[in-house]
Amino acid sequence: MNKIIITPKTKISDLLDAYPQLEDVLIAQAPQFTKLRNPLLRKTIAKVTTLSQAAAVGGLKVEELVNALRKESGQSEISDFDQSQAVYNTRKPSWFNERKVVKTIDVRDMLHEGEQPVHMVLSAVKLLNKKEILEIIAPFLPAPLLDKAIGLGYKHWIKEISGDEFLVYFKK
Repeated sequence: MNKIIITPKTKISDLLDAYPQLEDVLIAQAPQFTKLRNPLLRKTIAKVTTLSQAAAVGGLKVEELVNALRKESGQSEISDFDQSQAVYNTRKPSWFNERKVVKTIDVRDMLHEGEQPVHMVLSAVKLLNKKEILEIIAPFLPAPLLDKAIGLGYKHWIKEISGDEFLVYFKK
C-alpha cells in the first residue's frame, strides 16, 4: 500500500496498512490500544475509527498522538490542529433518569464477532420517543458511534464503569 500522510482524520486501519511498524507505537501510547491486536476488532473498529477518535478513547491529546506517529514514520510534526473535534459528555446530565431507559443494547458480543454495531444503535436511537433513553454497553469508549450520534443531534452521556466497560446513554 502507498504511504499516507498521517492526520487526525486518518483511520487506524489505513495507518496500520501503510505503516505496520506503528502498531507498537500506537499501543505504547495507551493501554486501551492493545485491543488492536484482536483480529476481529482490527477488521471492524479500526476501519471506522480515526486517530482523533482513538485519542479520545485513550484519553490522549490528539496532537500528541498524531505527532508521535508522524515522527516514527519520518513525517514532520503538525503544529496547527483543528480544535473542532467533538467533546464527549462524561458528567451526569439533568435529563438523565434511569426509569426513562427503555432499551439496552450490549455491543460487546457483536464487536467480538466482528460486527459493526453503529447502524443497529442509530436505528434504535431514531425509534426513541422524546423522553426515552437508550443505554449502550461497550468494552471501550465508542468514539465513532458517539461522533455519528452527536452529528445527528442526539444528546449523550458516557459513564465509565471500568477500563473495559462503558455505559453510553442516548436521548433525542
